[in-house]
Amino acid sequence: MGVLLSIIDQNFLIPKATWTPEDLPDLTSHVMIVTGGNSGLGRETAKAIPLSQVLLLHNAKVYLACRSTEKGEAAIAALETETGKRAVLLPLDLASLDSIKEAAAEFQRQESCLHVLFNNAGVMAAPVTELTREGYDLQFGVNVLGHFYLAQLLLPRLKEAVKTSPDHVARIINTSSQAHVFGSMNFEALTNTAVRSELSPDALYAQSKFGNIVFSSECSHRYASDGVISIALHPGMLTTNIGRHLHPLKRCFAHALCHCPPQGALTQLWAGTAPEAASMNGKVCHPHPSTLDREIGAQLWQWLENQVQDRY
Repeated sequence: MGVLLSIIDQNFLIPKATWTPEDLPDLTSHVMIVTGGNSGLGRETAKAIPLSQVLLLHNAKVYLACRSTEKGEAAIAALETETGKRAVLLPLDLASLDSIKEAAAEFQRQESCLHVLFNNAGVMAAPVTELTREGYDLQFGVNVLGHFYLAQLLLPRLKEAVKTSPDHVARIINTSSQAHVFGSMNFEALTNTAVRSELSPDALYAQSKFGNIVFSSECSHRYASDGVISIALHPGMLTTNIGRHLHPLKRCFAHALCHCPPQGALTQLWAGTAPEAASMNGKVCHPHPSTLDREIGAQLWQWLENQVQDRY
């Protein structure tokens, strides 16, 4: 009953926002990456249609990290038409550790600092048969391991940005979901195992969203002294294409209850730009208590490090 009430509270009993995109500060000289930035919530974060103020219009340099070059270029062209500002394409497939390494290297060739990393891209309810290039569960591999590896590779640029940031922080913004309350960490279900094959796509999604918050919490403990803060958020139930793997009837039902993406982008924009959010290191709205368990956090962090330790 407590879980149900939490979901209702987080998605339907939402007070009117007191912060709007009009409150965005000037972002001149700020460099930002939005993963999954060519569609859905990622694109809304970069251009918050139809909200009036956007990252691009506030003079940020925005990299759209996209798996599809064609779709990324189309999104950038549309953004330029609609805002007069041009984002930068960063080819990135979070289901491939090699692609992540290449994307990070390309970004570091172009930029000396990174003020905000929006770990926004995600996979939801993918068939259990789908794996990443290296054989990890697709949802955990993209939603958690991929973003962990990207953040680790870009950490030097985040630390460098602290020196030029007005609030003396760089930010890692991690998009989770209220679905995390149904999740837990089952380390035997992160690769193509018999244990994993017994779980549903929904259960694997909940585990990945649980992992998002655990990762975010651990970042907040490990990098606070460097000025790099980490915030996890639930953007709300939104009508984006992340639900493309859902059964058509389930997708229609879900969309009938969802909000439009700009309302979710508002949460990300606040976390990534608002001066008051600089004090929110390690925070997330109404997390399940076990996501903040330092022992679980240490176990997950060790597992993540083990997967990429030979890839630096």
